[in-house]
Amino acid sequence: MSRETLLGLHHVCKQYVMGEATLDALKDVNLSIYRNEYVAFIGPSGSGKTTLMNIVGCLDKPSSGDYILNDTPVADLDDNALARIRNREIGFIFQNFNLLGRADALHNVMQPLIYRGIPLNERKRMATESLQSVGLGDRLHHLPNQLSGGQRQRVAIARALVGKPSILLADEPTGNLDSSTGRDVMAMFDNLHKNGHTIIVVTHDQNIANHCRRVVRLMDGQVLSDTDKAIKGDNQEAMRRV
Repeated sequence: MSRETLLGLHHVCKQYVMGEATLDALKDVNLSIYRNEYVAFIGPSGSGKTTLMNIVGCLDKPSSGDYILNDTPVADLDDNALARIRNREIGFIFQNFNLLGRADALHNVMQPLIYRGIPLNERKRMATESLQSVGLGDRLHHLPNQLSGGQRQRVAIARALVGKPSILLADEPTGNLDSSTGRDVMAMFDNLHKNGHTIIVVTHDQNIANHCRRVVRLMDGQVLSDTDKAIKGDNQEAMRRV
């Protein structure tokens, strides 16, 4: 059965000019991700995984190459157009939660919907449903400092889900959590994937990557390996040619 391509990177390079030197953060990356995949980008510091995440998440643009997201070429979009497609297509989940400290859980989750021009009552309804879906229906009016770390990450997940994005993009989502709470968060991601969500997890932790069905390993700005456990089953991992 053929799979639907959600995003494709073709010969993507990213350079940063640092004085008289040029840093090659990504070198000729070719990558396709399909709808309802559960993918890890893994690598040590300096491997290029954060740069790749920023490009996939429309937070940055490649220096060269093409990036197609949900049939839209995004590599040459201006900043305003990037912001619009980012708001529509990407749900972000960050290590540090990135919640507004003076806003309660409900208003934090409502935030992405403001930029879509959705009326207030509809925003409240959507945000309430999203918080209920992550088990925080009784915490709507709690501020971040009144919530545990795991609850704050659940608020961040609810915020990422509320706009029904094409991709959930999680950057070290358990990095600020204890091991037990981290396992709970990853179990939530497992369930979200089973329910049809496309998830990309950016991590340096092999234990986190093991939750994912596909693992893209980066080193020195290049894709070192791309392993898809779904091709032949969990016990017969198949290495994609990269």
